Order: sequence, then structure tokens, then C-alpha cells
Amino acid sequence: MKKPELLAPAGSYEKAKTAFLYGADAIYCGTSSLSLRTRADMENEDLVQTIKYAHEIGKKVYVTINIFAFDDKYEEIIEMAKTLEEIKPDAVIVADGGIVEIMKQYAPSIPIHISTQANIVSLNSANFWYKNGAKRMILARELSKEQIKHIVENKPKDMETEIFVHGAICFSYSGRCFLSDFLSKRSANLGDCSQSCRWSYNLYAEEKNTPGEMMPIEENEYGTSIFSSKDLCLVKELPEIINMGIDSLKIEGRLKTEYYIASIVSCYRAAIDDYMKDSKNFDGEKYLQELNKVRTRGLTTFYFNDRTNQDIQEYGGRQYNEQYEFGGKVIKYTPEKTTIEIRNKLQVGDTLELLIPSKLEPSIFKIDELWDIETDEPIEAVSPGVKGQQVKIHIPEYCEEGWIIRRKKQ
Repeated sequence: MKKPELLAPAGSYEKAKTAFLYGADAIYCGTSSLSLRTRADMENEDLVQTIKYAHEIGKKVYVTINIFAFDDKYEEIIEMAKTLEEIKPDAVIVADGGIVEIMKQYAPSIPIHISTQANIVSLNSANFWYKNGAKRMILARELSKEQIKHIVENKPKDMETEIFVHGAICFSYSGRCFLSDFLSKRSANLGDCSQSCRWSYNLYAEEKNTPGEMMPIEENEYGTSIFSSKDLCLVKELPEIINMGIDSLKIEGRLKTEYYIASIVSCYRAAIDDYMKDSKNFDGEKYLQELNKVRTRGLTTFYFNDRTNQDIQEYGGRQYNEQYEFGGKVIKYTPEKTTIEIRNKLQVGDTLELLIPSKLEPSIFKIDELWDIETDEPIEAVSPGVKGQQVKIHIPEYCEEGWIIRRKKQ
């Protein structure tokens, strides 16, 4: 068996460090104006810093330039290609054939990965991009395992393949959507999606014999989210995926928190490593239990097991986890009082979970004392007031800077 790469999202330098800390082999990121996440906090200086850090610890960085670009974007794209040729990421992720040509001309040493936005759903399509200079194909999420297997078994030997295994699914064809542009003048294909598919809509029925009398159709008090999809989760399918020989397994979520990244990456890291060590005793359910702690939507295998699967829509529409939330991040550890950056309210008596790199199960403990970060006086509770707000807490286990803390809700 070939051990696949675990590829994680990183919308900022700090998120990249979290992804690497919790087991990612590589991350993908991009500067805001040329990738499909314009709200990601990654400028050119951050990108340089991320690549330098990754290479120092033996990890990889793939840069996304996966927009569908109008002509007025190409001057900026050319300059970015020249920059990439200098700072040497491990690959560039591209969807637009015009941008592929620019990369080949201005960044010839940087390998090209074809984005899922290009909708590679066949061996013929994969071969087309391969003949035009691409090294890796990020296959469309709409493929079944039989279709993926056919491509992998018949592709050129040095063509790499990548698939998504976890994260948000777009209502459209692998993300090529125009709904957001149509409704809010924010194009998903230029990285500015307003997620119109996640909105709740008021639906009405009109009886044909009484035109103009509109009867509301509502599922709950939030309206009806008729386009919103569940999140992809293929952790239980990892044995089949690994045995296919897929080169890279990708997690979606460049706009997600460090808490989300740590939780999901840690789970898939453990699952991949456990299967490689002992394939006969792989139990996908135990990883799913951990993933359920961080989910905000329902989970689905989408079309991987069955192209006719209809269990893919999240009609409730709300993103909410009733059990757990982001508690904080370790800033400085001491056995008596550890400084953490808080992300939600913490109070004495709360149950916390310390997410430990290279370990699936978190360490569970209760807050027995809190201390004010400035006065060092005991306090009963602390709530986020300013960005980066900190508090001192006793953590009954060794931890390090950057470790993530999960809070169990009351």
C-alpha cells in the first residue's frame, strides 16, 4: 500500500502552523485576490513565510490560483506567476486553461495541479490536462469510487490523483456556481461566494384555480434551505481509498477556524496511520465519533458509494454544534498556570478537551481555577472581549504552544 498525502486547508499562516502541528503533510493556500477564498487572511508576505516554514519542517505548500479569470486579471496573474517562480511553492492549483498557459510560461519550475473546479470526471479529461503540462488531477467530488478507480488504474504512471475526503460540498458542479453572482453580484468563480445556497428561503405554493393567493411552505421557523448540502465525510471509506492508490486526500475549509483544522486533520491523520499499521483492525466508527464533535452540518458520503445517493441535503440550514465549541489555544505552558488565548466564554467547572497532536483521543479535564491575565487574581469566568484575549488556567497535562482546546457546552 502507498501511504497517501494528507492535505489540509490554511487561510492564514497561523492556520498553516496548526495544520502541520496536527499532522498535515501539506497545506493549500492562496493570496486573496487570485484564489477562491477572497476572505482568507493570506497576503504575499504571509505566503512567503508559510512556504519557508513548511520547507524547514519537511512539509509542502500548494498555492491556489483557481479563479476563472477575465482578461483584466492577467497582468496580476503574470506577476504572481513570476513571484511563485522565485519563492518556490511545491505546486500551483489552477482551473483555468489560460492560467495554466501563464504558469508554464512564467513559472516553469512549479508543478501544476488541476483544481476540482475544472470538473475532471473522466480519464479523457485527466489525460487532456496531463498532456498540457499538469502533474496532478484533483478529481471532481461528483465521482463514485468505481469511476475514481477506473481513472487511477488507467492513468499515466506519473500522473498524480487527489480527492476530497472531508468538508463542505457545493450545490453546483464541484463549485462552478453562478447563483451567488446572480443573487448578490458576488462571483463564486472569482472567490467571492456569498453562499446563497446556505440561505433560508420562503417558499410559496399557488393553487391554480386561485391565482395570486400564495400559501407559505415552511419546514421550521428559519425557513427552508432547499440548496444547502451536508458536509462530505469519507473517514470510514479510507481503506478503499488508500487501496485505490490515491496520492493525496484533501480536507476542505480555508475559512474554518484553527479549532476545526486541528480537529479534522488530527482525526484523518490518526485514521490513515492506524490503517497503514494495522489494516485488518481498522474501525472507522471511532474516528467518526471524534469528527461528530466538530461538525456543524450533517455528514454524507455524497456519491462515493452510490451515484444515486440522495442523502446529501441539509434542509435545516443552520450551522450549529450543540455539544462542543472552540475553547482556546495554548500560548505558554507552565505546570501551575498555562496562558491560553480564549475563543469562547470559559468558567470554573467547565469541561475542556485538550487536542493532543499525534493522538486521536483528547485529554479531558475540568477548569478548577482561572486567573486574570494582568492581575493574576482568581476569577470565576472570562468572556472574549478583544481579539487575542488571554487568561491563565491550570491544565493537568503537559502541552505546548499552539495546542487547541475544545470546550464542552453546558
